[in-house]
Amino acid sequence: MACKSVILSRTRAESLVKNGAIMKIRYIPFLTALAVSLFLVGCNKSSTPSTGGSGSSSGNDVIKVGEFASLTGKEAAFGQSSHDGTALAVDDLNAAGGVLGKKIELITEDDQSQAGQPATDVRKLISDDGVVAVLGEVASSRSLEAAPICQENHIPMISPSSTNPKVTEVGDYIFRVCFIDPFQGTVMANFATKTLNLKSAAVLTDVTSDYSMGLAEFFKKQFTANGGTIVSDQKYSGGDKDFSAQLTAIKAANPDGIFIPGYYTEVGLMAIQARQLGLTVPLFGGDGWESSTLISIGGSALEGSYFSTHFTPQDTSPLAQKFVKEYVAKYNQTPDAMGALGYDSLMILADAMKRADTSNGAVVRDALADTTNFPGITGDITIDADRNASKPAVILEIKNGQYQFVQKVSP
Repeated sequence: MACKSVILSRTRAESLVKNGAIMKIRYIPFLTALAVSLFLVGCNKSSTPSTGGSGSSSGNDVIKVGEFASLTGKEAAFGQSSHDGTALAVDDLNAAGGVLGKKIELITEDDQSQAGQPATDVRKLISDDGVVAVLGEVASSRSLEAAPICQENHIPMISPSSTNPKVTEVGDYIFRVCFIDPFQGTVMANFATKTLNLKSAAVLTDVTSDYSMGLAEFFKKQFTANGGTIVSDQKYSGGDKDFSAQLTAIKAANPDGIFIPGYYTEVGLMAIQARQLGLTVPLFGGDGWESSTLISIGGSALEGSYFSTHFTPQDTSPLAQKFVKEYVAKYNQTPDAMGALGYDSLMILADAMKRADTSNGAVVRDALADTTNFPGITGDITIDADRNASKPAVILEIKNGQYQFVQKVSP
């Protein structure tokens, strides 16, 4: 008798056995997982046997790919979007016959947006689940925690959207499908000086985030090289709620704009508090801003702000529009850059496996390194000598409560 397992989490309840897609999501704490394993529906003798879940198919029938993502916690909006894009890629690959004649089984661990958890999750994916590759994470700090484990075990790891250069410097098994902060910081510095015509800027950096510190560093370097002046360089810690001291110091410095290389969780609050203090200059930042939650938090205080990112659903290319249509049909919401990058991360792995004609880690690693002009949702992707993606950036403006395309910048 065949049964379909329904997998529940604190944030969603979903059964992801569709079009041959095999999805297994493990959430902690243990009691949640135990409750899930006991909840079975759809059992009848005439049903089609499920190909999802532990023990439901042999290792010879599937290719196991691991994913660690912030499905809960303070950056859950990022992790959920990235995972949803990856899950859609599983659907598409398996509906087309899989990879090397086998279905893709995605095994996802929730790192809860917490330091320390990625290492535990990735060790489990490799040692217990026997995955052949790992996808993750959005946050650079958490990718940096997991990368040495993948490198040590010769398991290819692809980060969908960690932009700190240090991530791929860990070793030759570590890749990414996003651009890196030296490029993103340069793009925003050039935009600030050449498009917004700013002569001075303040910078507000999260000292607990490798992403934020790296992006701030490269922005300041290019901004000053362009003739601009950094008049205030303030710090905060991720999770802070009150930024009045830093913003008061920034106001006293009278900058033409404020660069905030942080995450949406704090940026929205900063925008509100900045406007309350009478700071009316433009706010701008990087891809850590992009989440629908940003506008929910910051509202009208964010009007006229800008940020760089990897993708816009306004992209008119047939590939991008096909992805947007499928994503909306599956999730009833418009995809953001994290969703598009999650999709690209699995698709570029599948392409490498097909070219390598194997899922063996060492051979797949070589094929990933040889990737040239792969047609991704976020643009054509070429993996450079440092295993980073060479690809364009997109700049968006927050206008009338929406993200509006401003320009695309090529490397």
